Parts: sequence; C-alpha cells; structure tokens
Amino acid sequence: MWTIGLTGSIASGKSTVLEMFRDLGVPVFSSDETVHELYRGEAVAPIEAAFPGTTRAGEVDRTALSRVLRQPGQLKALEAIVHPLVRARVAQFVADAAAKGAALAVVDVPLLFESNHDYGLDRIAVTVASDATIRERALQRPGMSVEKLEAILARQMPQAEKKRRADYIFDTDRPLAETRAAVEALVTALKAAPREQA
Repeated sequence: MWTIGLTGSIASGKSTVLEMFRDLGVPVFSSDETVHELYRGEAVAPIEAAFPGTTRAGEVDRTALSRVLRQPGQLKALEAIVHPLVRARVAQFVADAAAKGAALAVVDVPLLFESNHDYGLDRIAVTVASDATIRERALQRPGMSVEKLEAILARQMPQAEKKRRADYIFDTDRPLAETRAAVEALVTALKAAPREQA
C-alpha cells in the first residue's frame, strides 16, 4: 500500500484536495478533524491540567485556549500534548487501511515538514497557491485577522521549500476540474504501480 502525506500552507487547498481523494474511494486521514475529535475527548484532561480554565463542559474551549497560546512557549507545551495523540491516530489509520487491502491511503498533516517527525510515508504531495490567493482565502475564515494570519505564516515553511521537497504538487490556483484531474491521474498511476514493486 502506498502512503501519501498531504501538506501545504494555510488556505492552500489541502481540504479540497483531500476531499478529491476521498471522492475517489481513497482512505483519507485529516489531522484537523482528528484534533477537533481530541478536543472533545482524549486531549481534554491533559490540556485542562496544563492550561487551567481552557475547557468547558468536557470540551476544549478554543477561544480560551487561543488566549493562553499568545504567551511565549505555550504553543510548544500544547503541541507536546496533542501531536503524540495525532501521531498515534495516524499510525492506527495506516494500519487499518492496509488491513482492508487499500492500494493507497492519504494522510493530511498541515505541519508535516515543520514538525520534523518521520511518519514513514512513501511520498509527499503539496498543495500550493499564490500568496495573494492564500491571504484572500485565509482572511475569509471566521475569527481570522491579519495579525493572526501573519503569526501562522511565520511558523510555516515557505511554499518554495515545500515545493522543492514534494513528490507531487497540486496548484489550487488552477480550475477545480484541473486539480481533480491531477488527483485522479495520481491515484490511477499509483494503483498501477503496487508498493511492493516500487
């Protein structure tokens, strides 16, 4: 089974491309969806212990947590709690997909390069868009501000470097039909080249 890591800068089209893989019947893993689940379950107790007052009614209060994270060093403390939980879910997802006989599986990890963690993935696909498109898309998101966006972008590897490290690149500035065709072509190519023969 091929395992493909999907990454890219904020608002570069990762969720859209991930859905295209899902629509083709490819098992997909969304780190963002998983974090939302963890914030309603497994991560609640350790986050409350580390950051008192950031959970309510058995869930992480993202607004309260975001205020805490403005303090230096707090983000790394949060990542030390959440990232291992996400990685465990990734490992389980890959094992389950392989057990079901999937030809390939896609794992969406927004900070795949930045985390310096080896997920053991076979190939990396990167979504890209122009800086103007990324800013326009990101600033349309609820609760996003120019200041918050600048802070997020400062933590992310430049797109040029991500493209250099990528095995596959999906340019989401192009029409959706072209991106979908590129995803279909990749799925077809990988299914025709079993992992054991690569």
